Amino acid sequence: MSATARASSPPPHIPVLLRPLLEAVAPVSGHWLDGTFGAGGYTRALLDAGAAHVTAVDRDPAVFEMAQDWTGEFGGRLTLVEGVFGNLDAYVDAPVDGVVLDLGVSSMQLDRPERGFSFRSDGPLDMRMGADGPTAAEIVNSASETELADILFHYGEERASRRIARAIVRARGEAPVETTLRLAQIIEGVLPRAKPGQAHPATRSFQALRIAVNDEYGQLADGLEAAERALKPGGKLAVVTFHSIEDRMVKRFLQQRSGSGGQVSRHAPAAEIQRPRFEIVTRRAIAPDATELAENPRARSAKLRVAKRTAAPAGPCDRTGLGIPTLPTKGSKH
Repeated sequence: MSATARASSPPPHIPVLLRPLLEAVAPVSGHWLDGTFGAGGYTRALLDAGAAHVTAVDRDPAVFEMAQDWTGEFGGRLTLVEGVFGNLDAYVDAPVDGVVLDLGVSSMQLDRPERGFSFRSDGPLDMRMGADGPTAAEIVNSASETELADILFHYGEERASRRIARAIVRARGEAPVETTLRLAQIIEGVLPRAKPGQAHPATRSFQALRIAVNDEYGQLADGLEAAERALKPGGKLAVVTFHSIEDRMVKRFLQQRSGSGGQVSRHAPAAEIQRPRFEIVTRRAIAPDATELAENPRARSAKLRVAKRTAAPAGPCDRTGLGIPTLPTKGSKH
């Protein structure tokens, strides 16, 4: 089937920063890894742009079921793998020409109330990308007030974290908090009403809980290291982030691995001098332009960073320098 025919039945969401991403990694050829398949927008675009093969990975088995109507179009050029992008290099037999990571929650997940990601429609408070591990409801109903406040503050940068945590604990004392709308209503009840153009009051709290449920920051660090191991010399790494903490982690990883990061802290030991593992392609993060924002408002917070792999051997990074948020130990205060 031609690319023109495929365009008549687009995927259920618009890939963010797709045009600048393809421009930054051009020419597209060889074997690519899409570590966050989602609705398949990046995978389709890479195959149409000239990739000989794409190995597409996602921890959510439902995304592959939803893509069944078009994945067959590419025949043997597409391999689908259920897994986490922290193990990217384990899903291919040889080094690849490129890796793409889109760290946002896909629109199709947000738009399915039964997944529990969104506060805009009622559903079970789940938020799991896969089928394993505790749900958001389990965290909300079992964590202490202090633990909840720490999650909201450190993972969601929510300044009213203590006020919200106190309200959640008070509400769950009356009845367990098990749905998205009830949690959103609890949060709205203790925060000022959003002004026109502002994000919903529950945005940061829902983000924080989703990150905690899916260990997203740990997975990101694992995924960046796995991409380094998976890429051949000259291979491209493209990462799309959706909030400041993720972008900071990607930026610091690339600075550290390219030798351009400098000393992160005057209290940290001097970094061992090593050959750069990456060359930075985008010196500054690329943001969506006005045209893309008009077509896809969900892209407003997205940023793209691209780097090219060198021939230096891969190895573990210094995670203390990535700015990964960590929850305080019991007895400490934020």
